[in-house]
Amino acid sequence: MDQSKSNFLNNPQFYKISVVILLVVRGIFNAVVPLMDKTEARYAEIARLMAETGNWITPQIDYGVPFWAKPPLSTWLSAGSMSIFGVNEFAVRFPYLLLVAGMVLLVGKYAKRANLPFYLPGLILLLTPELFLHAGVVSTDTALTLAVTLTFLSFWEATHNGKKLWGYLFFVGIGLGLLAKGPIVIILCGPPIFLWMVIKKKYKTVFTKLPWLLGILVTAAVAVPWYYLAEQTTPGFIDYFLVGEHWLRFTDSSWKGDKYGFPKTQPLGIIWVFLLLFALPWIEVIFYKIFKTRLTIIKDEWVLFLLLWLLWTPLFFTVSSSLIHTYTMPVMVPVALLIVHWWPTIKIKKSLVIASLSLVGVCVLFLVGAVATNAVEQYANSDKYFIENHPEQIKIDEFYHYGNKSYSSQFYSNGVVQDISLEELKKKEDAFWPFCFIVKKRDVKHLEGLDLSKFELIDQNEKKLFYSVPK
Repeated sequence: MDQSKSNFLNNPQFYKISVVILLVVRGIFNAVVPLMDKTEARYAEIARLMAETGNWITPQIDYGVPFWAKPPLSTWLSAGSMSIFGVNEFAVRFPYLLLVAGMVLLVGKYAKRANLPFYLPGLILLLTPELFLHAGVVSTDTALTLAVTLTFLSFWEATHNGKKLWGYLFFVGIGLGLLAKGPIVIILCGPPIFLWMVIKKKYKTVFTKLPWLLGILVTAAVAVPWYYLAEQTTPGFIDYFLVGEHWLRFTDSSWKGDKYGFPKTQPLGIIWVFLLLFALPWIEVIFYKIFKTRLTIIKDEWVLFLLLWLLWTPLFFTVSSSLIHTYTMPVMVPVALLIVHWWPTIKIKKSLVIASLSLVGVCVLFLVGAVATNAVEQYANSDKYFIENHPEQIKIDEFYHYGNKSYSSQFYSNGVVQDISLEELKKKEDAFWPFCFIVKKRDVKHLEGLDLSKFELIDQNEKKLFYSVPK
């Protein structure tokens, strides 16, 4: 490392303070930024419905409509948080901030073993765009990432430090992954662990250090009860989730059986572009180090273990055209740990840290400016401000959304909003009772035969209009 006393990287307190500041900043973002349609607001509404209805077995996408696409771990966390802190953005996002903070604490010891600051890997994690973003986004991928991290690190500890607890935590991690996103946890963890075992010829270690029989029972105890109850409560779930979500979604981007998703057809190999963008600048450093040490890299058990963990996920998704950038999130921890491993030899680390912190600073300034200039209210893909600015209107009037109601309007109206069709609007055109409705600007042209002059435009943003019957 740079021995200059003026180098802030030599001060262990810098890493701790930076991690705390980054988590606080992300927490503020979580409270200020509205829930966006479609994906984040959808998961937030599913959690709100769980908290309201008390149905902790079957996630619902609307009242009485089961949501079969994902297991409930993330929904449980958000619903539990809202049960404590109320229905708001911070509460529904708070668990994801805690999950990322948990990862920061989990990886710290690997820096200490190398005589580096405990919070160094945590700082690297929070300075990867993907992890910093998902410390405050309602999704299933953050919980999956923690489960994958627990599985990999528990495997390493169980096979290297001899403590039996780590062997059981390995199977707990798999069970949590099954509750977070399903069998994908086995697909992401199994092959790289198997390859590491084969390459390093660690067959005896793997089969003797891990409690396979009891461990499988632990995994079953964590995950199977919910799967059983889910199928009993809503028959057909297992077939849809295992076959549809785990095979057809992966192999066919135009899968017609998708009940809830939105087609995301991407070019083959786009996962590598996502990785280069959402793990920058650290992933670029890693690829450089891989090239420089290519002749000897396989000799180091720890580095090989981390590289297999890192590379397998993008390799697996290379042949899929139905994916999004969050699929790279489970490899952010090996990115951070590899950077820690090579930290003493990285000559430009000061510049990398300054550049990454500066990017966060730019984001903060951008958000402050967007809030101060009302840009968030005007451009955010959310119906929050219509509902927030007209609470009495929503409370007294019948509240509709033309076409399919948005998830944000469902969340912020506490489920009051209803769909309304053109025919139903025409019937209400001369109604004597109050009602209001939201319509996308691009859908106005479809309102043929409806006289909008009979309604009062009470609010609008760049994407939508909010009408009411004149009092």
